[in-house]
Amino acid sequence: MKAVAYSIKPFEKEFLAKANQKKHDITLISNALSLDTVNFAEGKDAVIVFTNDDVSAAVVEKLAALGVKYIATRSTGTDQIDKAAASRFGIKIANIPSYSPQAIAEHAVAMALALNRHLIKADQRGHHFDFRNDNLIGFNFSGKTVGIIGLGHTGLAAAKIFDGFGCKVIGYDPAMPKGISFVTPVKLNDLLTSSDIISIHVPLTKETRHLIQKNTLDQMKTGIMLINTSRGPVINTKDLLLSLSSGKIGYLGIDVYEYERDLFFENHENDDVKDQLLVSLLEYPNVLITPHQAFLTRESLQEIANQAIKNLDSWQMGAASACDKDTQSNTHSKPNNVNAH
Repeated sequence: MKAVAYSIKPFEKEFLAKANQKKHDITLISNALSLDTVNFAEGKDAVIVFTNDDVSAAVVEKLAALGVKYIATRSTGTDQIDKAAASRFGIKIANIPSYSPQAIAEHAVAMALALNRHLIKADQRGHHFDFRNDNLIGFNFSGKTVGIIGLGHTGLAAAKIFDGFGCKVIGYDPAMPKGISFVTPVKLNDLLTSSDIISIHVPLTKETRHLIQKNTLDQMKTGIMLINTSRGPVINTKDLLLSLSSGKIGYLGIDVYEYERDLFFENHENDDVKDQLLVSLLEYPNVLITPHQAFLTRESLQEIANQAIKNLDSWQMGAASACDKDTQSNTHSKPNNVNAH
């Protein structure tokens, strides 16, 4: 199968090469997918995209005109893809349903620990040989109530770590998993009012967009620690800033940002005009922002590459089966389809 992979970083190449083993003809480019770069897909069967690629209706229509039949995203979330447009043009979509949830969960907990114990401030001081303990007081995690919003693979992995710290872990999910001994299920309102720490692990949907906004923020304890490693638009950033300025939020750790497209994954140090909301967030000493790196472990990157290639394998096998039903049994494993055609 011929494919082009967009938004490829140098560190991804070895993992994709190891997974592919030269089975597919894949062109790797650093450019993000957009109307300006969509022509790189000409003559390809599939495109491989990432979270900040533009896979809007206009781009999907152009992909279809170029003959592309498949879109594989190197992510669990598919909110960047106009699925209705893909269905209209007969393009199949596959995602990575689960990849090393421990990587993202561990990053969420690492952010919580760094914020609590003021590790960034202490490190910055140490580099200037300032080894005072002033303003570095934290709190014990043991005995605190941690609310996990979203109890999929990643949310449960985070809950298990917090449980190991001796926290009381409560969780909210519309589809609460059964038989989980280390999480007490609660309603969302109860989680918001009871938690000392809240960690968000939900996909971006119509229901979760701006799940965290003025009304939900107002319900939280004053001084709440809020961690988000899921999707940026789950939080209304303008309301978030108001809660920071009022002291409602005591600690904020975000690995994702509502307006991160065309911003994260690139160096914007020398930009003349910078995102003012992000500038405002960074002015607070109790805010820790990382550049959508929670997934960034060797194990996770290899698993993402493996599953992306497996999706291409399955599509290719399906096409072969359709062309030669007499010689091949159509019992191959299917890709992780988001929409079925």
